[in-house]
Amino acid sequence: MLKIENLKVCYGVIPAIRGVSLHVEKGEIVSLIGANGAGKTSILKTISGIVKPLAGSIRFDDNDICGMPAHLIVGKGISHIPEGRGIFANLTVLENLMLGSFLKKDKEKTQYLDKVFQYFPRLAERIKQMGGTLSGGEQQMLAIGRGLMSNPRLLLLDEPSMGLAPLLVKEIFKIIKEINEENGTTILLVEQNAHMALSVAHRGYVLETGEIVMEGKSQDLLNNQEVKKAYLGY
Repeated sequence: MLKIENLKVCYGVIPAIRGVSLHVEKGEIVSLIGANGAGKTSILKTISGIVKPLAGSIRFDDNDICGMPAHLIVGKGISHIPEGRGIFANLTVLENLMLGSFLKKDKEKTQYLDKVFQYFPRLAERIKQMGGTLSGGEQQMLAIGRGLMSNPRLLLLDEPSMGLAPLLVKEIFKIIKEINEENGTTILLVEQNAHMALSVAHRGYVLETGEIVMEGKSQDLLNNQEVKKAYLGY
């Protein structure tokens, strides 16, 4: 579904991505793990059109989307849930969600809204509440829900566990797995919590200073001594 080849990204003269190649098959959860500054977020931003690459190719369903404007990429079926959630604090839960469906017809919007509330019933309870008054966990649910409102075929998730208590992290990742299994939504997941990310993913890539240094099935990476020492804390 997604194929990236020799992707290079620079911020000014500083290289962020150094020739990364990776692929994501339809129906997979693929995890990108690595330390802060490794380039994980830059890869997602480049896929979704927020950052323009210096070189390389990005193909989605065998169509070249490299350098395409972000709003057109959303229309292709890719939704990006950014690091830090990026909700609109001065808008209600409903208004935040509806912004995620701006390309859809009214009948579809109702259908997708019902689906979001199935995954996140707490959002239905707080439908008129301002986004900025929600808890951290509820804001993350709102960010994911807004991303689902475009009915994406590929979901780009950036650090969904950031700043959340362990119990909430488990809940969020349980729902991520459900979205993949029930909807068939393909997911590219960037996550600092390597153990949690690999436990829900089918495959993973390890990124260091803008380069892929290891890839494989999630279970193999979980059992890899180097990955254990560097990212799993044992």
